[in-house]
Parts: sequence; C-alpha cells; structure tokens
Amino acid sequence: MISRKRILITGGAGFIGSNLCDRLVRDGHYIICLDNLYTGSKDNIEHLLEFPNFEFIVHDVVTPFNCKVDEIYNLACPASPYYYQLDPIKTTTTSVVGAINMLDLAVKNNAKLLQASTSEVYGDPLVHPQKEDYWGNVNPVGIRSCYDEGKRCAETLCIDYSIQKKAKIKIVRIFNTYGPRMMPNDGRVVSNFIVAALKNEDLEIYGEGDQTRSFQYIDDLLDGMIKMMATGDEFTGPVNLGNPNEFKISELAQMVVDMNETNSNIIYKPLPGDDPKRRRPDITLAKEVLNWEPSIVLSEGLAKTIEYFRNKVR
Repeated sequence: MISRKRILITGGAGFIGSNLCDRLVRDGHYIICLDNLYTGSKDNIEHLLEFPNFEFIVHDVVTPFNCKVDEIYNLACPASPYYYQLDPIKTTTTSVVGAINMLDLAVKNNAKLLQASTSEVYGDPLVHPQKEDYWGNVNPVGIRSCYDEGKRCAETLCIDYSIQKKAKIKIVRIFNTYGPRMMPNDGRVVSNFIVAALKNEDLEIYGEGDQTRSFQYIDDLLDGMIKMMATGDEFTGPVNLGNPNEFKISELAQMVVDMNETNSNIIYKPLPGDDPKRRRPDITLAKEVLNWEPSIVLSEGLAKTIEYFRNKVR
C-alpha cells in the first residue's frame, strides 16, 4: 500500500518538474506545483489541472511560501546556459534564497527536502569520471558562475540545515538530461540539434566537437529522484544521477542527423568560455544505495524526444 503524501514541487512547470508532477500525480499523491513561469510553461501541466490531487500556484521561490507538506522537491532555477545567463543575479538568488525558503518550510513541516543540484558543481573537471567526493574545478567569476556557485551554495545550505536545524535533506547531482517538454529554444545541445534537424537548418557545434557529455533520459532521472527521496533520514547524499555512457558532441550531432534523415549540415563555431571538456558521472553510489542505474539508451531516448519535437516544431 503506497503512502499518499502532500508533495511540493518547485519549478514544477519546467521540463523536469512537469514530468515529475505527472509521475507523482499518477501515483496518487497530492501535488502542489509551484512555478514563476520564467522558464516553465503552463502548457506542460495544463492536462493535470483537472485532477483533484493537483494544484498549480504561480509563485517565485525567492519569496517565502507556506503550506502543509510531507516532501519538497526543490527544482526551481533556470538550468540552461542561455536562460541562466540572461539574468545571472536572479539565477544566483533563486538558487540560494530559494533554497533557504524551502529549507525553512521543510523544517517547519518536519518534511523531507530533495535539492536538485547539478553536475555543474564539478565545473571543468580534472578528475574523470566524476565521483561525489570530487570537489570540482569551478571558476567563481566566469559566465557560468551564477549557476555553478549558486548550486554549490545551495548544497552547503542543505548540509548546514541538516546539522544545525535537523532538516531532512537529500541532494542529487543531475547530469545532462533530455526528453519531452524541453524548450525548443533553451540552448541545450539535444534540443538545439533536434530542432535544427527538423527545420533542415545547420547543426552548430562549438569547438571541434570532441568535448563529451553523458545523456540521461528523463524517465531514468525521475526513477532516481524518487528512490533518493525514499531513502532513510540518515542518508543525505550528494548522489550523482546520470548516464555513464559518454558521447562526443560530434557523435550526438551525427546521430540526430541520421535519425531525422535531414539535409542539415554540421558546422563548427568557437568554444564558449568555461565550457567543460569532459563530463561523465560515476554512479557507483547510486547503484549501491538506491539500487538505481539508467536503462534507456541514447538512441531510444532520442527517438522519443524527436517525436515530441516533431509535433511542436512546424
């Protein structure tokens, strides 16, 4: 028998948040979806509004919020470089002040809080693959710092709240994730390539395309997050959630071209500042503690994501 909970999801109308809302509403929990719609979209959760166990509230996490909850998934923050660099002060404020407000709410309710951190806390890593005990190689004054350091500070706050105020916290470090409900213009490599291919436009690779990423399909991530939330109070993480299969950006571009049977060309542009050269998670801890590892291979996930965008891009 599943215990029905009241669950708050900040950033719930975004890519990851809306998919998580779907999963937890389907499981019968009462979901409060909070989003200021800066990068989230009401279209992502419109179909859930008819459910009696779903509530949508337009709210910015930098302002305190009060409700009765059993669990909090704190996902609020723009996650693509294009959007988090548009207003870097807002990005840092959302990560830091938003975390404080949600941690205060968790303490008040004696609720569990899962903090969505990121592989960006490792920066441009000097260790490969990246394990949770690696401290990272992060530029604190670069163009990506608002996000990298904001998320690092949010992790610090979670640990300090757990020590000082006995907060029940969980930290997951999310590696590159893709799937339905990504924004077509969010600047992430998977959506960029797919949209360009569907429009028969050139696919733009930055640098030589030798930099690597590990691509995780959204359903695998959701499984890991829910398993992490279900762990005992003594386990806080952080835990890497990502797919350890590593691909060159040039390989991803060619896969997208081949799967779309497009006339698009692949062109090369200068590499942006602070762009990590290699990125791959060590998921040993997730396997041991969560009994979790991704099961959806890149070709399968790309096919589902391409089908989603084919219905969106005209």
